[in-house]
Amino acid sequence: MKKEGEGHFPPFRPGEGGANWQKKSAEHQKQYKYFLQKANKNTVLKQLPDLHETAFRKIDCMQCANCCKKYSPRFKMPDIKRIAKHLNMKEGDFIETYLTLDEEGDYVVRSLPCPFLGEDNFCNIYEVRPSDCVRFPYTDEDVILKRPQLTLKNSSFCPIVYSVLEGLINRE
Repeated sequence: MKKEGEGHFPPFRPGEGGANWQKKSAEHQKQYKYFLQKANKNTVLKQLPDLHETAFRKIDCMQCANCCKKYSPRFKMPDIKRIAKHLNMKEGDFIETYLTLDEEGDYVVRSLPCPFLGEDNFCNIYEVRPSDCVRFPYTDEDVILKRPQLTLKNSSFCPIVYSVLEGLINRE
């Protein structure tokens, strides 16, 4: 998500290409999967910065916050140490209070929405948030190609990922 106070991005409103984006994303999953398998890495990486910036100009993460409401980032040990310190908690207490291990052995939030998400969709630990949150939605880096299953999953709930994939497919 964009940094708080870092410019204003108009909301992604129905009627401006966003009305049925989740339905369209679901319909295009096979097309996305095929594209991600066959894409020329160098060509895609050259296109990502422009598509990423365009998506962030038209989509306001603060209006959406689906990433914080429906899914959890991985909390790696450096994240846990940094956030626990910020909250004046012991690491073990932080883990016990907020986290659980998922089926892949990663720490994730115990409950959704994220306990650090405010009612205004602002993150209460923004300055020290997990590295997964800093990097999300990965539309300006090679993760979009290296982890196609993650990209496909993210396209189902993040309008920015959807927008970038649509842009890539339409440039073929």
